[in-house]
Amino acid sequence: MADDPAPAERGGIFPATRASMIERARSDDPQERRRALDAILSVYWKPVYKYVRARWSRSVEDAQDLTQEFFTALVDRGTLDAYDPARARLRTFLRSCVDALVANRDRDARRLKRGGDAIPLSLDAETAEGELLRTGIVAPDRSEDFFEKEWIRSLFATAVDRLREECAARGKQVHFTIFARYDLDDSDGARPSYADLAQELGIKVTDVTNHLAFARRELRRIVLDVLRATTASEEEFRREARSLLGHDPA
Repeated sequence: MADDPAPAERGGIFPATRASMIERARSDDPQERRRALDAILSVYWKPVYKYVRARWSRSVEDAQDLTQEFFTALVDRGTLDAYDPARARLRTFLRSCVDALVANRDRDARRLKRGGDAIPLSLDAETAEGELLRTGIVAPDRSEDFFEKEWIRSLFATAVDRLREECAARGKQVHFTIFARYDLDDSDGARPSYADLAQELGIKVTDVTNHLAFARRELRRIVLDVLRATTASEEEFRREARSLLGHDPA
């Protein structure tokens, strides 16, 4: 099909296979560990931040400090060395580590100071708080399910951002526009028809159909790519993929 990228094109920006970020986080190379932190951070920081706000009823500032400290410790202090994928999913392990961190910190005496020796992390708390205003902060006894839902939300949001970047790099902005307008835009609760999109973009209805199918396929690929990168084993990857997709990945 015309929209199917060649193998080299598919792997140019987002390689189909790569080492697990968990393996890289255990590397002796500080730069490799930092790259691993960035990958894990992109998917997990919002779920962790929102979980701290919900489960531990912390203020915005405290949640930022604790999230910063958690992800710094995750790589710099070798927290992931203790992770055994045979015993728990990564997200379960991370949530238990968050609980341990918060439970054992005196907020005022031991808070991580901004601008100190910590690795600066890009945490857009304002965006996270805006999302919390829309979804609400759940009661502490519902925070585990909340964490899982936020993990799924963050995983797909990361994948959508990467799809946007990839489509732009490959000259397929129209493909992403159709996908965003049809699958993502819920501002008024009504999807545009294929005919409406075709007229709006000056293309054929069959092009709308093909472009949307392409974008959906690529999103699924990228979701699996992000998921594989942030799991520790093939078994965990397939277990999480089944949980997300309802079936084994191809």
